[in-house]
Amino acid sequence: MVSSEVSPWARSGGLADVLGALPQALASLGYQVAVVLPRYMHAADAPATRVIDQLPVPTGFGPIDVSVWSMTSTPEGATGSVTYFFVENAGLFGRDGLYGDSYGDFGDNQLRFALLSRAALEISRRIFPADVFHCHDWQAALVPVYLREQFSFDPEFAAAKTLLTIHNLGYQGLFPASKLPDLGLGQHLFNPSQLEFWGQINFLKAGIVFSDAINTVSRKYAEEIQTPEYGFGLDGLLRERRNVLSGILNGVDYARWNPANDPHIAAHYTPEDLSGKRECKRALLEQMGLPERLMDRPLLGIVSRFAAQKGFDLIGEIAPQIFESDVALIALGNGEPRYEELFRGLAVDFPDRVAVQFGFNDTLAHRIEAGSDIFLMPSHYEPCGLNQIYSLKYGTVPAVRATGGLDDTIDESTGFKFADYNGSALLATIRDAARAWEDHEAWKARMVRGMNRDFSWASSARAYADLYERL
Repeated sequence: MVSSEVSPWARSGGLADVLGALPQALASLGYQVAVVLPRYMHAADAPATRVIDQLPVPTGFGPIDVSVWSMTSTPEGATGSVTYFFVENAGLFGRDGLYGDSYGDFGDNQLRFALLSRAALEISRRIFPADVFHCHDWQAALVPVYLREQFSFDPEFAAAKTLLTIHNLGYQGLFPASKLPDLGLGQHLFNPSQLEFWGQINFLKAGIVFSDAINTVSRKYAEEIQTPEYGFGLDGLLRERRNVLSGILNGVDYARWNPANDPHIAAHYTPEDLSGKRECKRALLEQMGLPERLMDRPLLGIVSRFAAQKGFDLIGEIAPQIFESDVALIALGNGEPRYEELFRGLAVDFPDRVAVQFGFNDTLAHRIEAGSDIFLMPSHYEPCGLNQIYSLKYGTVPAVRATGGLDDTIDESTGFKFADYNGSALLATIRDAARAWEDHEAWKARMVRGMNRDFSWASSARAYADLYERL
């Protein structure tokens, strides 16, 4: 596997969580897995050993030297293992930031992630002969291009196959055409059928064209990205490749997300004994400075990036009306200034009903999952989504838009869904959920159904294993 993020060493979102869990689950099925990632500044904490001091990696500038660090992990009882290979180049990866800093994206990202892709092939050739290269998102999407263009006659790679997983089609790796020489690829590839996209280089498009198989992180999202509404300009290409396109739902790590043993929350609880959840709600209200009386009203929770994708413009449309149902809201996240201003304004306008914390706080994220009654995810699109699955486990009933993984994981027996992307539909769903909350016995039954659903990585890993075997 090749990825720009792997938890716990490099994380900006759900991609890292997938790479933290899926390889381990595959090892438990007996697979030998290698994961190649950059040795960012923060990844230097990994207990790895340097196995290659100087590995020249070809680029358009000529060879760039990297060092390779390695560590191996074997899950308990597994016959397989996971070896992590960290690609080190201080000039390219030793920065405080994965993709950019406060000034924006790094200006050499095309070179940084081309180097990662090309280095993965060199590592495979020298250390870990791979049957399948599983590439994640645009940052690793040049692996199949290099494999076909530069190794097509290399017996080491004659039988190797490639799989590209699209975690979010909205991020494609677009760069000016002038950067093509940096990649060490021929000018002949810069055409509308391969790397070119409206005059720019498109890394993700290249991966879609050159990979043997493509998948996304939910069945519904695999269908949606073939439409103009969700295809971000690549829907036609994805329709062309639909015979090798599939959806495999992400799993979740119940070792980290389980109210029966979560170290971050005020009290533990299970489907058989829900009493601790009320204690979690009381502790959350107290921590966020909201009044005790809200114990007897529905509490909405949000943990999210504050981005247009997440549907927060709909909340802006109906903000005053939401609180006519006498509900409360606790939100955690950060992102686009306009949405931070939206939530800041709600906290000012409804000080006894709304509390917001900006930034990322893992402990508070767990406490919001445990202490809320209803978890809100009105996403415009959502490739998979994890928080709605965490919410099910915590007995926090999801209210979501029926898109992507949200539609695949939530049904009327465990949550609330709306289809049309507008504020009125969201408001009606919130009101439906608030009314349903009033019937406490029926609500507890809904909670228990959700808590008993299983979205562990075991079934997702088996689906990936089947795909690898077919390749």
